[in-house]
Amino acid sequence: MALTSAVSPQLRQAIEDLWEGARAIYVWPMLGWLEVKQRYRRSMIGPFWLTLSTAVMVGAMGPLYGRLFGQPLAGYLAYLAVSLVLWMFVSALINEACTAFINAEGYIKQIRLPLTVHVLRVVWKNLIILAHNAVIVVVVLFFFGAGLDWHLFLVPLGVLLVAINGVWLGILLGLVCARFRDIPQIVASLMQVAMFLTPVFWSADMLGRNRWAAELNPLFHFLEIVRRPLLGQSPETLSWGVALGVTVAGFGVTLAFFQRFRARIAYWV
Repeated sequence: MALTSAVSPQLRQAIEDLWEGARAIYVWPMLGWLEVKQRYRRSMIGPFWLTLSTAVMVGAMGPLYGRLFGQPLAGYLAYLAVSLVLWMFVSALINEACTAFINAEGYIKQIRLPLTVHVLRVVWKNLIILAHNAVIVVVVLFFFGAGLDWHLFLVPLGVLLVAINGVWLGILLGLVCARFRDIPQIVASLMQVAMFLTPVFWSADMLGRNRWAAELNPLFHFLEIVRRPLLGQSPETLSWGVALGVTVAGFGVTLAFFQRFRARIAYWV
């Protein structure tokens, strides 16, 4: 990868790590799939246990919360199913980003690989689990959804943008948590609180003129760019703008940290 001489050696190495890691498509997809298989080894239905538990949650909470919020059951079930599946994907990316390098200690210390490979492994693994949970979304939308329309073509783009953000999160949180081992527990606690502060069980429209409180939450916008197309609606320009802005800013901050501390990660894990 050609870089100008004006780029510092540390930044050059950080960018090359990102580039070489992305190119190692024969490594991180295999590692991600292997982790899923090991997690559910000797299980009869494997990752579908998570799908089953999510389906039970939707079936149990849908009628109750729909009644509490005064929402039509069909529309609320579709909203809740999509929201829960997407939230599980986003929260898993954030939580597992904290241990991206810690859990790869054996690989980092024994095999010379771009560090980005271990982050992409986490992202790919969660994309596989998302694909399993997508069964719930397909079934619910078949019975209660808005039907097939052009908005569905925006779904892969939204999922891709969320996954790309999982890369910089994995690098940034991964290296910080490798140094400070208390942070993963802090992040996990914050994500539990964020689940109720983010429109997952409830809709931002329920806030009325206070909708701005939901729009200040970046997680809301990442959910919206995938959720609204699945529900037959166009994502708002604000949501795309926030998602793209967070992506650019996130990679900028991550590169600043990665170039400085990349060489220390092997010692921290």
